[in-house]
Amino acid sequence: MGSPDQQPDCDLVTTVTTMRWSNIRLVFWRECRDQLRDRRTLFTIAVLPLLLYPLLAISVFQVAQFRHDHPSRVWVIGAKRLPTQPSLLSGDRFSDGLVDSATQELIALGSAPPNWIALSQKALSERVQQEIQQGHVDAVVLFPDDFSLRLEELNRQMAKRPTGEGKPVVQFSEIPEPTLFLNTANDKSRLAAQRTKQVLQSWREQIVRAGLRSRQIPVSATRPFRVAHVDLAEAGHEQLAFWSRLLPFVVMIWALTGAFYPAIDLCAGEKERGTLETLLTSPADRREIVCGKLLTVTTFSSATAVLNLSSLVLTGTLFFGQMELIDGAQPLRIGTPPITAVVWLLMVLIPISALFSALSLGIAVFARSNKEGQYYLMPLLLVCLPLMILPVLPASELDAGTSLIPLSGILLLLRTLIEGDYLQAARYCLPVLGVTGLGCWLAIHWAVHQFNQESVLFRESERVGLRSGLKHWWRHRQATPGVTGALCCGLLLLFIRFFAGSQASMPATWRDFVSSQLLVQVGLLAVPAILLARLLGRRVRDGLLLRWPGYKPVMAGGLLAFCFHPLGMELTQLIHNLYPLSDAIGKQLRELESIMGPASLGTLLLTMAVLPAICEELTFRGLLFSGLRRSGRPGFTILTSSLFFGAIHGVFQQSLSAFVVGILIGGLAWKTTSILPGILFHCTYNALSVLLGLVVPLYLPTQPLLQLFFDGADGALRYHPLVVGSGGLACLAIGSWFRGMRVNTYPAQPVRDQRPDTPATDSLSATPIA
Repeated sequence: MGSPDQQPDCDLVTTVTTMRWSNIRLVFWRECRDQLRDRRTLFTIAVLPLLLYPLLAISVFQVAQFRHDHPSRVWVIGAKRLPTQPSLLSGDRFSDGLVDSATQELIALGSAPPNWIALSQKALSERVQQEIQQGHVDAVVLFPDDFSLRLEELNRQMAKRPTGEGKPVVQFSEIPEPTLFLNTANDKSRLAAQRTKQVLQSWREQIVRAGLRSRQIPVSATRPFRVAHVDLAEAGHEQLAFWSRLLPFVVMIWALTGAFYPAIDLCAGEKERGTLETLLTSPADRREIVCGKLLTVTTFSSATAVLNLSSLVLTGTLFFGQMELIDGAQPLRIGTPPITAVVWLLMVLIPISALFSALSLGIAVFARSNKEGQYYLMPLLLVCLPLMILPVLPASELDAGTSLIPLSGILLLLRTLIEGDYLQAARYCLPVLGVTGLGCWLAIHWAVHQFNQESVLFRESERVGLRSGLKHWWRHRQATPGVTGALCCGLLLLFIRFFAGSQASMPATWRDFVSSQLLVQVGLLAVPAILLARLLGRRVRDGLLLRWPGYKPVMAGGLLAFCFHPLGMELTQLIHNLYPLSDAIGKQLRELESIMGPASLGTLLLTMAVLPAICEELTFRGLLFSGLRRSGRPGFTILTSSLFFGAIHGVFQQSLSAFVVGILIGGLAWKTTSILPGILFHCTYNALSVLLGLVVPLYLPTQPLLQLFFDGADGALRYHPLVVGSGGLACLAIGSWFRGMRVNTYPAQPVRDQRPDTPATDSLSATPIA
């Protein structure tokens, strides 16, 4: 028998059998009956949507009747020195004709204290700020002492200025400018300034028209043309544009919410009631139990989304019209959504609900109680919400890149279908459905895995003090960090990298770039990884996978990088085609290339290839990989470490390619239990990228040998297709050799069980690095 470290966390041994629909149906009906007997569930799913939105609309409708506009208090300084024609003021109000009567009634003019005229600009600003804070005034307009005189002088100079080309015979005096004091942090002050600006702009136009008339110039000369607007939208398409953004988003939110609460009751609730053990001892297989519960949660999720959506659409349509009638304006004609929109929503609702139901089931199984399960809703929403908001943005559209984004792709597909662009929807329908189906399969697989772990199903709530918990953890820590410790370390390093990067500036010279690379790679990745490996584990070498696996695996890792590089460059080109670089990112990359010009080739390779290979591998295939490896699942270990490896890169396109490369390096680390093959792979891959970008273009036109491997005819340097294909075949051959290797295991005896006088031996049957 192997040691505990060789096994995953207490997985239940299950035999692979064919699932029986009869058992799934029995579990499904059992769970549905239990949910329908619960009056709280019925109220939340059926009754609440029918009452919530009408009651909310009635409340808002009643409150809106009490809403009224408050008049803005505006003080004018220097009103006596204003020109009389055209006049700005008429008694204690602005002159008629400057603004409409409704706005005129909302402006209450007043006079500032007489001594304010002699104040300096700074002193006047302080006094106005004090009066605004005390609520005595909302905005103040200051006219200079010589405002009227300068305005008259300007008109005289305009009258003397000859027409035609050439230099003017007289110089214009400085144009007079009034000053408007406001507090943008105060809503009333900001509104008063907006109304006052409207009055001043209208008065300025009257002054311009008066000057033109005095020179017998038509007023229309200031506006030689007008822009005519022709709306080409067909009847009803404006409504489609509104509903195509709102309805898919609402369906997503309620499908997620409607799946989460029943899942918590079906899993965490059964743990509290003690009925989960009875279900697990039944003849039904774990997969059949999960599928039955999944169908139940999917049903309630779909029902919740449909009922909430129907109530919201009906109430919102009536509500918008009533609100416009209150304001006295033309009602906003949104109308009801077309029947085609409802059909598309119902068709796509099933995979959406299945995806959210599987995610909710996996989280609900992990929760020990209903109370704990409620805490997981907000993190799940925070993860999904950005993907839901992206399709609502005006600039987003369905294309090859967005169709591969989970949740966002299906939302954009729904939006395209509702708007009637069926050709565009058909073009990207398969990628969207493929990504959604893959997400459903992964979520269901994760939920089944959660049900197959007794450590998850029957874990008890523990109350441990902080001091005693830290002491227990320190005394019983293993040779390497655990799975939880590795995940926490990865998140910590991501946060450190993000906040440090936000404070960094663009390097101006090559020396600055080298300094920033040393700070990031050594100070933010390598040193924290070594310290965390020492803190969370007993053996730093085991925690960082510092082992000598033999010459063949190390050399094979370097050869694999050499063969995979053509495929990697094609992958990078594909990513850039799907997700083009923004202009700002492209400009920064070009500036970095110009900075690298004075550097020697050796310095470039050390900075761009050797240093990142050592530091990043110590962090991601060392610290994180050794902790994640204790789960006993190669897929989880490799993918999770690759996700962190990709996320640490600042550019999104670079993160995607780094994720794929990280999967290959993770496979090497899993087979060899050492970071040395990964370091050589990483270093070789980066070195080839540096040579391809900076050195090969210089010698390609004059070296026929390079022309056999590279093609630069279209302006972009790429490998020949034959080289790419040969590299792919070589990668398959090297991968098959690695696959036949025996996977080294962790020590048979845990570190905590060794006696103090027993020397620690290498845990992976390999020679440790000195």
